[in-house]
Amino acid sequence: MLGFGKKQSAVDPVVQAQLREKQEVSAAFAKGVTALRDFIAPSSLEFSGSYFQLGTRYARAYYVYGYPRQVYTGWLSSLVNLDEVLDLSMVIRPVRSEVVLNNLRKKVSQLEAGIQIDTEKGHVRDPGKEAAVVDAEEMRDKLQVGEEKFFRFGLYFTIYGGSLEELEFISHKVESMMGQQLVYSKPASAQQEQGLNSTMPQFVDNLQIYRNMNTGAISTSFPFTSADLTQETGILYGINMHNSGLVIFDRFSLENGNSVVFAKSGAGKSFTVKLEALRSMMFGTDVFIVDPENEYQKMCDAVGGAYVRLSLNSSTRINPFDLPQVVDTEEADNALRSNLITLHGLLRLMMGGAQVQMQGSGGVTMPALSPTEEADLDAALIETYAKAGITNDPLTHGSTPPTINDLYDTLLHMGGTGPQLAQRLRKYTTGTFAGIFSQQSNVNVNNPMVVFNIRDLEDELRPVAMYIVLNFIWNKTKADKKRRILVVDEAWQLMKYEDSANFLFSLAKRARKYNLGVTTITQDVEDFMASRMGRAIVANASMQILLKQSPTAVDVLSDVFKLTSEEKKRLSQFPVGQGLFFAGQNHVHIQVIASPTEGGLITTNPTPVQQQSMAEIDIDNQQASPGPPVAPAPQPSGV
Repeated sequence: MLGFGKKQSAVDPVVQAQLREKQEVSAAFAKGVTALRDFIAPSSLEFSGSYFQLGTRYARAYYVYGYPRQVYTGWLSSLVNLDEVLDLSMVIRPVRSEVVLNNLRKKVSQLEAGIQIDTEKGHVRDPGKEAAVVDAEEMRDKLQVGEEKFFRFGLYFTIYGGSLEELEFISHKVESMMGQQLVYSKPASAQQEQGLNSTMPQFVDNLQIYRNMNTGAISTSFPFTSADLTQETGILYGINMHNSGLVIFDRFSLENGNSVVFAKSGAGKSFTVKLEALRSMMFGTDVFIVDPENEYQKMCDAVGGAYVRLSLNSSTRINPFDLPQVVDTEEADNALRSNLITLHGLLRLMMGGAQVQMQGSGGVTMPALSPTEEADLDAALIETYAKAGITNDPLTHGSTPPTINDLYDTLLHMGGTGPQLAQRLRKYTTGTFAGIFSQQSNVNVNNPMVVFNIRDLEDELRPVAMYIVLNFIWNKTKADKKRRILVVDEAWQLMKYEDSANFLFSLAKRARKYNLGVTTITQDVEDFMASRMGRAIVANASMQILLKQSPTAVDVLSDVFKLTSEEKKRLSQFPVGQGLFFAGQNHVHIQVIASPTEGGLITTNPTPVQQQSMAEIDIDNQQASPGPPVAPAPQPSGV
């Protein structure tokens, strides 16, 4: 018993130590499992001589060791904008000027001595040594007066591929691309782990492979050279296919808030515009939409908007004689005069005196109103407003406005060409089109989103309806100048007629003053751009979106937007939801993408939203190659 007790007492400390060690290991393991790095770390990491495997991805770390004698501004953009996944790291270490001056003096002495020895021995002169002396002397002068500083510069990058074969292909592409600029790179052989550490965002340089560079040369390697369209404010339009960044933009930050959207049928133009409208509303922007095909009702109902259906059988009425209730004194003084000018264009359109503006519209050119008819019409309009108690005095503008019926009576009982004009207007008062525009307005537009549906209107009445609706919205816009977006879908219907085309152009030109952005959408690109006013509307739009086009429209758009050969080639090959996004002088290849909730509200595709290519395109496989950078002036790359 005593012996057993002694043996047990000798073993107990060992067992207890083992138990404590197991408990410590278990506690450490439990703590490690819940750490953040365990959630973001790859499942495995395996290093080989010239590459490493990160989970299921293959990668290779590179360092740059050679540069040309002169490097140009933006030379790094080809690597930054490469349509592949890569990590880039730049290490810049300053060097004291006095140390560099001492080293340069010794270096110049050595080079000059070497040149002199070669001359004495009759050797062929070495241009490399002579260029090095010139560079060193120039650097000494600039360092001496403080014009330049000196740095040690290290450039490392890691590329990734889905397989070893893909990694080799990307490696060859990168090395060739860099080599064309005389910038030479090598894989970090047997140092892939050090290369990975050096390109990770942890401020570690395990490779320490540097090149001496001065301030000018360092500045040419400025990394933020990508075609980026990301702002602090604005809405998300999509994904930048050049660099997988986000295109977040505020259209009202440009010279004007107007935009045009060109695309063939089914390319995603309505999807893009509806997505913009939905996201703009989240930031307090009101949205007016002229909907010719009943595409916006689902979205309008979802956000509690006002859906105004215009047809001969509808109870909705809009009076084109309404005056804007403006607060600004100058605007109030001109309110009646401005509305009279608008009514002239509208009545020419209604009376058949509007000239067809575009070829291929299918319409017949009607005779324009003669000068006498124009004068009689103008007198009749003024008299009609006067009978309602409305004059140029802003204090009278609160009276009930007249209607087309009142104008018809005025024309009928006046001399000259009045009776003939009344007969041409008769179908809108007592004829086929009576009622819809000949009574007082009963439309309430006090809503963040108002959609005017004109699908059920006859083709002959559509341009008139669009003209009246746009004028109605314009009067509302002038009243309070709140930030708004006006979407005009299928704008080619307005561009068929000179007066309505002029009105749309005037709207786009003056919209900025009233905090309005006009979005013009069309699929009939050739007819739209064939119109003089159509081209003027595009010129007055600071933002343009070009989605997939028909081959016949590509040449027209290429000429208008000065597209590169690559952009022109891609324009007819874009998948649904991809295109070119122009904002001022900048443009990128964009992928419009929506969340499942947004897609359910705005899609008109019968295919389920989750199956649409617009929401599931593999960005890594669809990226576009950016254009070459512009290089203003070369800088010495170092000594």
